[in-house]
Amino acid sequence: MNIITTNSHQPWNKGKLVGQKAPLRVRDIWAIRVRLQLAEKTRDLALFNLAIDSKLRACDLTKLQVRDIAHGEDVSSRAIVMQQKTQHPVQFEITEQTRTVLEAWMHQARLRAEDFLFPTRLHDSDHLSTRQYARIVKAWVPAIGLDPIMYGTHTLRRTKVSLIYRRTKNLRAVQLLLGRTKLESTVRYLGIEADDALEMAEQTEV
Repeated sequence: MNIITTNSHQPWNKGKLVGQKAPLRVRDIWAIRVRLQLAEKTRDLALFNLAIDSKLRACDLTKLQVRDIAHGEDVSSRAIVMQQKTQHPVQFEITEQTRTVLEAWMHQARLRAEDFLFPTRLHDSDHLSTRQYARIVKAWVPAIGLDPIMYGTHTLRRTKVSLIYRRTKNLRAVQLLLGRTKLESTVRYLGIEADDALEMAEQTEV
């Protein structure tokens, strides 16, 4: 008797578009900010702004505590955190508009220094999970007319460094801001070689 075996395990990426998530454009950033402001979603606006400024991975962003970014009720202009993936520290700036909304969120949620910056109501965790964070981002994107398949949490990590690179072409600065140890991996992460090649091609008439 022939026994037919089947593999019930499906690849994680079956049916999904795999690849780099696109960074947001400046107009996209402001479109999301305006919508969150009008909806009076202080937490989401604080999360969005800090994700753009910090350039942190989802696992690091969601685990931030108040003490990581603030002294008392005042949010610092710079912060430094240890990255979970690399176990290397990374420093980031917190812009004035982000500090303002973070302070409003901390006051609204009555957060203390030892509290997680983005707590959750789920029983199995004290802070927002990466899955919850991903769902929140997926709600922001279609609200401004963008395809949610093309954007995700890594979109927010890549957005500011992509804008910085396009303005300065300073790859070393981008590497430091992302907390990456190798320049080659920074190049691959941003996909800048292909982008630069296409940009030069578009500017060349034959």
